[in-house]
Amino acid sequence: MTGTLILVRHGESEWNLKNLFTGWRNPDLTEKGIGEARATGKRLKEAGYAPEVFFTSALRRAQHTLDLILEELGITDVTITRNTALNERDYGDLAGLNKDDARKKWGEEQVLIWRRSFDVPPPGGESLKDTAARTLPYFDREVLPQLKAGKTVLVAAHGNSLRSIVMAIEGLTPEQILKRELGTGEPVVYLINADGTLKDRVTL
Repeated sequence: MTGTLILVRHGESEWNLKNLFTGWRNPDLTEKGIGEARATGKRLKEAGYAPEVFFTSALRRAQHTLDLILEELGITDVTITRNTALNERDYGDLAGLNKDDARKKWGEEQVLIWRRSFDVPPPGGESLKDTAARTLPYFDREVLPQLKAGKTVLVAAHGNSLRSIVMAIEGLTPEQILKRELGTGEPVVYLINADGTLKDRVTL
């Protein structure tokens, strides 16, 4: 019995467009982001995927992305589980700042360390390690049993919460996962064995 896991980073948000650190702040999608989400729904439909179980974060941009994907798939009247465990990494004092302004305030090197190190959090915020510490237990407890049971599960969330999951599934090192970019609205599909191990990664 093989389960299918579909991970989707939300479409472009209003703050992605403005080059702002977002984290737990709650902007919605741009028109481009709406288009990205719809395009993902169409791709999944064309590829024959029919998700049965749905998870997203507590943030509007991920929820809206999931709603649009379901609309394109023609899926209605389903239970969607929303949880803060799948929220984006909390950027703390950086949230709401333009990335260029943050570099001027703290220096380019320091901002790069906060953005691209595994275990160094920005002031008042979370590192990727911290994000994984809340995302992975939730994934193991709520999502993995569905996959082991052979279900097709769709998770619409954020770059860093999804990175945590990808890191665990693919067995990547902190250095490898930091180099992994997840594009807005881009689906990543995994086939998961009944024992929870990775069987294959599917390219759409």
